[in-house]
Amino acid sequence: MRLFGTFVFLLVLYLLQGSNASLVRLNNTGYEDVIIAIDPGVPEDEKIIEQIKNMVTTASTYLFEATEKKLFFKTVSILIPENWKENIQYKRPKQESYTHADVLVAPPTISGRDEPYTRHFMGCEDKGEFIHFTPDFVLGKKEKEYGPSGRALVHEWAHLRWGVFDEYNEDEPFYSSKSKKIEATRCSTGISGMNRVYKCQGNSCITRNCRLDSQTKLYEKDCQFFPDKVQNEKASIMFMQSIDSVVEFCNAKNHNREAPSLQNKKCNFRSIWEVISNSEDFSNTVPMDAPPPQPVFSLLKISQRTVCLVLDKSGSMSGYNRLNRMNQAAKHFLLQTIENGSWVGMVHFNSSAYVQSTLIQIISSNERSKLSEGLPTAASGGTSICSGIKSAFQIIKERFQQTDGSEIVLLTDGEDTTVRSCMDDVKQSGAIIHLIALGPSADEAVIEMTNVTGGSHQYASDQAQSNGLIDAFGALASGNTDISQQALQLESTGLTLTNDLWMNGTVIIDSTVGKDTFFLVTWDKQPPSISLWDPNGILMGGFTEDVVSKMAHLSISGVAKVGIWTYSLQAKVSSETLTITVTSRASNSSVSPITVNAKMNKDINSFPSPMIVYAEVQQGYLPVLGANVTAFIESKNGKIETLELLDNGAGADSFKNDGVYSRYFIAYSENGRYSLKVRAQGGKNTATKSLRHPLNKGAYSPGWVVNGEIEGNPPRPEINDTQTISESFSRTASGGAFVISNITSDPLPDLYPPSQITDLDANPNEDQITLTWTAPGDDFDVGKVQRYIIRTSGSILDLRDDFDHALQVNTTDLLPNEANSKEYFTFKPGNISEENATHIFIAIQSVDKSNLTSKLSNIARVALFTPQADPSPGENHHNTGVNISTLVLSVVGSIVVVSIILGITICILNMKRNASRPRTGF
Repeated sequence: MRLFGTFVFLLVLYLLQGSNASLVRLNNTGYEDVIIAIDPGVPEDEKIIEQIKNMVTTASTYLFEATEKKLFFKTVSILIPENWKENIQYKRPKQESYTHADVLVAPPTISGRDEPYTRHFMGCEDKGEFIHFTPDFVLGKKEKEYGPSGRALVHEWAHLRWGVFDEYNEDEPFYSSKSKKIEATRCSTGISGMNRVYKCQGNSCITRNCRLDSQTKLYEKDCQFFPDKVQNEKASIMFMQSIDSVVEFCNAKNHNREAPSLQNKKCNFRSIWEVISNSEDFSNTVPMDAPPPQPVFSLLKISQRTVCLVLDKSGSMSGYNRLNRMNQAAKHFLLQTIENGSWVGMVHFNSSAYVQSTLIQIISSNERSKLSEGLPTAASGGTSICSGIKSAFQIIKERFQQTDGSEIVLLTDGEDTTVRSCMDDVKQSGAIIHLIALGPSADEAVIEMTNVTGGSHQYASDQAQSNGLIDAFGALASGNTDISQQALQLESTGLTLTNDLWMNGTVIIDSTVGKDTFFLVTWDKQPPSISLWDPNGILMGGFTEDVVSKMAHLSISGVAKVGIWTYSLQAKVSSETLTITVTSRASNSSVSPITVNAKMNKDINSFPSPMIVYAEVQQGYLPVLGANVTAFIESKNGKIETLELLDNGAGADSFKNDGVYSRYFIAYSENGRYSLKVRAQGGKNTATKSLRHPLNKGAYSPGWVVNGEIEGNPPRPEINDTQTISESFSRTASGGAFVISNITSDPLPDLYPPSQITDLDANPNEDQITLTWTAPGDDFDVGKVQRYIIRTSGSILDLRDDFDHALQVNTTDLLPNEANSKEYFTFKPGNISEENATHIFIAIQSVDKSNLTSKLSNIARVALFTPQADPSPGENHHNTGVNISTLVLSVVGSIVVVSIILGITICILNMKRNASRPRTGF
């Protein structure tokens, strides 16, 4: 046979599971299969379910009106945690899982911080990952600060579904407008309000006018924009959906292109509506004549995991040591990865299927060992994938009478021309199919099975030293289990040893992990000599050796010691292949472990289109910054490309310091499957957790202007920007498989231009302007560009739309640096041709050695004036905690005191004048 063609767990399970994990589909203008998942860390409260229903129902009407009567929410599934009580209304999920959730209802990222936000780390028009609402937000306890939850859902849905951005900017809340005034960053400018400093201590609040910052020439840091409570302006939902009159998105007519909003920066100054209406959701939709129907809700309760291994033992599995490698990886999955409480069965198949084990519930190591003993020992015969899948369905039905929500882990290396014969059965089963393809090709029909059922697609080459097969099984942790129960991979590496027969290394166990720590060593020929020392230098014994499967493993009882563990493996023969894998679980359920998750931006790609690698490093919901992150991309024949991933906000990386590390991948070597693996490491006191408010969130309203007075809302908690991680850590993770096509062996010209510059910044210094940006490369973010073209204009749109005719800056002395270096350039601007220009707008294009030109950079600006602050610069103090009559008496008392002082002064002066006159007789 040939090889064939605790509460934070939601976030960790969901993030980066394939290029887009959502199961949502648009059917006749109605969104179907929307999934809203309640975190098991949320205390049981049926009010949350009812409030979710109310939120979605009101959001559907709001969305319908905002999209010109085109789109609404049609069907929504609410996932109930397994630890909530049973209810006759709750049904068993099918493909719905936390992995595919569109909205997560979970505790806040940091206690007391309840902002609704969308995790979105890609570019304009790219879909986001998920929406996060806290229980207090859903229950309506934060309506003052963020407005009604239904409106907030529409705001976040625009982030999630259409890849648009906010029209406010907390980092740049004000800007100098062409009217030579300081304006609040917003859209549209028709939204009225006041710019004020408003601070409270206890019941006493002080309001005053904003002062100018001497450096920025804009308002000081504590200045905020307070909207008028009563407005007439209808746009925009992406500025502040909590304003009662706001029912529309900004469009081309009322869009504020001057504002330094993320929407302008990321979407090239296009309005929200221009981006939204260009999405696939609007391609074939027409306005409805009647109001939309009410959303239909399904209540689905998570139950114990059910998994059946369907393992190929056809004749082709006897080559390349495939059968034994499959058994090593499957045994590791059974001994360490699969969670306690799960039900597990096993089927072998070649030309026919063989039930090796009916479903057994994992209670202890006894069940794990019993299942491991049933792994296949010989390979022969043909390949009948459908026989294996149907037998798996049968043993699941024998235990549960249905296959809804069950998982099939299918490992195969063979082609099967009959595999489409069971496609309908798979679609109707309600089961999830995970594919592990072993070797260089796989039947497209099996990939289709994973796509239609929401399963995972993993790939392992025949190069055992890559450890890809163990990584692939390790990636199949439950999508519905608490993170504290999941085995996290700390190390996964291998070597083929020839002259030097030693394989030495270290593994870091940090304080967030250490429970159920498991060391696995595999070999190809003879058992190696294994030495392992704990952080105190104590030699560890007790490895269990399995000569048949060619593996040895050691489980550390209790919680492993924190620190650096050292291993030394000595091969007994030359050309030996050794691998080591180390996994561990969270040290305790109250502390979130550090995790890494990885993915490509696409599952299928056609040459020469570039791809992007993403890896997210987090502790709970908090991004981890300053880590060293490396991606390993392996082709079907075992060629590995290594990439250093960056979180610098340049090139492929959309946002600096968001914990998502990115890089372009263009080094395609052949058509077919590729696998992704990522390693993240952090040094002691070099990595930090970001405590900043997340991007892409509903705007917090500090208060409202009512009858000329500010009515403040509860303030947000003050939080430091970062928190140092005081220990080292290491993690590895599989990012799944992707497929490349249309690669040719013919010689090709230079196909890739420099990447777009996205972080251009301009700062004036007397009569000069200093520019800074991150250098792109000759091919996207690799190499060095040949030259830069810098142009300026007095019109932002002229510069964007007619860059080639804008005024060019002399860059003769500007010598480009290597990609990802920081560039600096100072110049004296020329005369701007536009009359009445108030700003100089600046942009850059990069040119490589083949004269390929990058996309136009983001547009930086420099004001040609000092903007005017609000009129009436005098201070205006207002103590809301002081009684008005007391204030009046104080004022009257002050007047009386002043009057007495004046009276006494006049009296004294008169007495002095009288004393100085000469006396006269009578």
